[in-house]
Amino acid sequence: MTDASVPETMTAWRQSAYGGPDTVQSARVPVPEPAAGEVLVRVRATALHAGDVHIMRGEPLLVRLFFGLRGPRVATRGMDVAGTVVAVGPGVDAVAVDDEVVGELPGGGLAEYAIAPAARVVARPAAIDAVAAAALPVSAGTAWQALDLAGGRVGAGRRVLVVGASGGVGTYTVQLAALRGAEVWAVCGARNERLVADLGAVRTFDYARVDAGASPAELPAASFDAVIDMVGRAPLRALRRLVTPGGSVILVSGEGGRVLGPLGRMLRAGLLSLTPGPRLKPLAATAKPGITRQLLALVVEGRLRPVIERTYALADAGSALAHVDAGHTVGKVVVMAE
Repeated sequence: MTDASVPETMTAWRQSAYGGPDTVQSARVPVPEPAAGEVLVRVRATALHAGDVHIMRGEPLLVRLFFGLRGPRVATRGMDVAGTVVAVGPGVDAVAVDDEVVGELPGGGLAEYAIAPAARVVARPAAIDAVAAAALPVSAGTAWQALDLAGGRVGAGRRVLVVGASGGVGTYTVQLAALRGAEVWAVCGARNERLVADLGAVRTFDYARVDAGASPAELPAASFDAVIDMVGRAPLRALRRLVTPGGSVILVSGEGGRVLGPLGRMLRAGLLSLTPGPRLKPLAATAKPGITRQLLALVVEGRLRPVIERTYALADAGSALAHVDAGHTVGKVVVMAE
């Protein structure tokens, strides 16, 4: 079934070769048709994050093995999408035309219409606008999974350190850790310390003054039940020293060379974890619609707040990509298609 108002063509921001934001250009292209198990969504909002930039640039080079050797197989960036279902493919019965949904897509969000696997979208509550909903799946889902990976070390009576607390994943990690009852300490930029404190951190530190791996006066050894690292610059052994016996360091991201990126750091973490001491646990977050539903419920209840730094119109999506590509985004950047 297809909404009769769906046009034959649409605006989409596409790239044929890897590179910077200048390689992504607006074009008129045919509106895609959903295949079996898919739905077509009229996009209302798309949130961008670091993963979109990595795919756009094809860096580290290792990502090209999965997303395309010469250019991205999915030509349009944008994985976090909120919108209205306007067509359903064969075999789809859990989602219907006119449903308002949100979910993590393989790509395609920077367009007026996007194809989504039906199993990846969930209903958007009427109490949450499309911009806030689009800001949830990848970043908040990653934060949720990072805390789950830390296990019982995030909860009442526990202390957690969040490194990189003002980014898309970091702002959610602070809030979700506090909701689980943990005492949250956070490292972020000086200009964002007030924001991070408002999100639930009891102590904040300017990363330019306090190094997560080399500031024992402010961050004493064996002071944290878990460390959630979104930045990936501090030495692994230094992060390990911060954690109490039985605790763990969760590696959400990491620095690395142009070829392997953070993979080398993750491999070193695995080897180091074979020696006595706290575990180093790399996170491989995946799309989990069940978590997205729980996150939406927390927003409805007023217990979780998406931090939206800036919104852009679809016509200015190139500038949105350039802003995220430049780094130091606070919270989320969202492109509105209408």
